[in-house]
Amino acid sequence: MDADLRRFAIFYFCYYAALGAYTPYVGRWVASLGHGGYVVGTMLGLWYATRILAPPVWARRVEASARPGHWFVAGSALTLLCFAGFTLTRSAWALFAVMAAFGLFYNAVMPQFEAMTLKALGTRSGDYGRIRVWGSIGFLIVASTYGWLLDRLGDGAFPWITLPLLLLMLAAAWPHRHDTPPDHLDTLEDAGHLWKRPGVRRFLLVALLMQLGFGAFYVFYTLHLARHGHDGATIGALWGLGVLIEIAMFWQSPKLLARFGAPALMSFCIALTVVRWTATALLADSLAWMALAQLTHCFSFAIFHACCMRRMSDLFPGKRAAAGQSLLYGFSSGVGGVLGAALAAGMWEWRGGTAAFLAGAAATLIAFILHALRAKPLPAPTG
Repeated sequence: MDADLRRFAIFYFCYYAALGAYTPYVGRWVASLGHGGYVVGTMLGLWYATRILAPPVWARRVEASARPGHWFVAGSALTLLCFAGFTLTRSAWALFAVMAAFGLFYNAVMPQFEAMTLKALGTRSGDYGRIRVWGSIGFLIVASTYGWLLDRLGDGAFPWITLPLLLLMLAAAWPHRHDTPPDHLDTLEDAGHLWKRPGVRRFLLVALLMQLGFGAFYVFYTLHLARHGHDGATIGALWGLGVLIEIAMFWQSPKLLARFGAPALMSFCIALTVVRWTATALLADSLAWMALAQLTHCFSFAIFHACCMRRMSDLFPGKRAAAGQSLLYGFSSGVGGVLGAALAAGMWEWRGGTAAFLAGAAATLIAFILHALRAKPLPAPTG
């Protein structure tokens, strides 16, 4: 990897390293402040809600600027500044305010950076995976170690040990201050006219339901395992195991897609995810079963994501690709994430982690049925 592309890999590493601290452990920290499942769920719901709003708003500001790279550095700096507010907050409403501000900037800079990366790659777009994989490596290292670290420093240390990662992210953003994105960053508004294309709504609904099913995992997985007697080091190792197998399977996804095809692989991934959430709900006391469930993350996330990207290339070919990605990002990750966090919070308050993960399994089962009933091509007329 040449020096120019190395700086892109470094930012991916730092950005997702910070995410590796935030996603698995923010719920544990909020719970340690004495808040219940609704507050934890709302925190993650706000996180996903900002994914709907932040990218298009930020894209407009970037497009109107003569120095978009400076906006990128400023967004990274404001991410750090807003997160620092967590060191001063304890009440639910204060946490929500800081979360909304932090999420807006943190979720805004990555779509801009993705566009900058693709522009830098130019005709070498096939090298994207080799750069993006460093983000997964950063997530893996932090997610697998921070549980152990919090066991020793106490849950109250969470914002303080996450701040240095965001400071590193800002430092990694600085070399990109003179970079420019493509001439046009597509937003959800650009993709709106694609909503009625054949197969789009069914596909997006399946993707939304899969994301909804992940709600309990992203919001309560750490707390669920802790309630069943697993310590922070073990929980961190389980998070790391899922990401490690995800990285390995991403490299194999082209071969699997070529052999089995996206529709069949998607059905398998969705069905296996139903089993995964059911096992997590009912067998959380067993470390062996939890490790086995985490190994299926390579299909629940990595291969399913690869299948979605293949499906996207069919539904949104050529110049429609970027607009389609905006539509998928906002609808699935944004709306699906918000609904998933809300459902998980309600189930957690009602019957704990078992109910939350069974609800996720039910949502994923609906996704499987919808995918299995996808429209078949009409037979050719006879006579």
